Amino acid sequence: MPHITNEQIAPDLRSAGRTARTMIKGMSVKTFRRSNWLMAKFMKGHFPSDLNVQTREVARPDGSWLRLLVVLPKDPKPLATGVLWLHGGGYAIGFPEMDFAYVRRIQQVANAVVVLPDYRLATEAPYPAALDDAYLSLTWLRDNAINLGVNPRQLFVAGESAGGGLTAALLLYNRDHGNVDVAFQMPLYPMLDDRPTETNVDNDAPVWDSTSNENAWNLYLGELAGTKDVPIYAAPGRASNLEGLPPAYTFIGTIEPFYAETLTYVRRLRAAGIRADLDRYRGGFHALDLFGAKKPLGKEATARWQRSFRDAATHNYSQIRR
Repeated sequence: MPHITNEQIAPDLRSAGRTARTMIKGMSVKTFRRSNWLMAKFMKGHFPSDLNVQTREVARPDGSWLRLLVVLPKDPKPLATGVLWLHGGGYAIGFPEMDFAYVRRIQQVANAVVVLPDYRLATEAPYPAALDDAYLSLTWLRDNAINLGVNPRQLFVAGESAGGGLTAALLLYNRDHGNVDVAFQMPLYPMLDDRPTETNVDNDAPVWDSTSNENAWNLYLGELAGTKDVPIYAAPGRASNLEGLPPAYTFIGTIEPFYAETLTYVRRLRAAGIRADLDRYRGGFHALDLFGAKKPLGKEATARWQRSFRDAATHNYSQIRR
């Protein structure tokens, strides 16, 4: 994709795009590490008063501990939807605390318990560390569903950006190696494919560009980067057969790097006979719902995914197989 001009950006996102371009451009490993240091200093461990946040710890096989944030409804009702939410950040940046806005919007439209793992980032451990943590979190949610007030037949997996990619990777891994019944997936503008596509090459759109994308994938894949040995559980865009995955919803902006790989993922889900709903936003760049949260297009994107989530929470149940 050639240089993204200001005219190609949706009109109500242009001012946000100009600001993002001055602040976020061509992120390097050094930038990833500094971003994490700043977020840890000012964000980690700080919980908003309007959410009922609890901290849990789960033992990994090596004896270390995975931190989970569990957000319970303020007004609990029986048989809540259990949501595993995986935060974004290119597999290299972030903490679950940065996604409380998504939790808030989920709980606005559904009776939901949301579990957010502080999965290991590529700056500290490459693939498969994040996937291992995601699967450990999913099994923990399943095993603790009754105690959390969650309906065991209604476990969802969702996330944005790299969290969306990790959602797809986790569901492929669970299909092939796991035993958790998942009723719905919501990978928003997901980071799925380490290989070149027509929209992730030479893309300098705001927020996330080709340079940031390449650096993030190289960090996440480690020694696998640039080889033919990258598994589908690391880069789920490489998976051609998506049979057995749960129904999906996603949205994507047309000028962002992940546009082509998101369309491919949806097309392959549909080819496998799986319902996959997609909203496309012309002129939308990466994370348009966050950077344009107060703009009409950002508000529309949020309202549409909330509607899809509410519909799934009303209708989507798994058939427990044992």
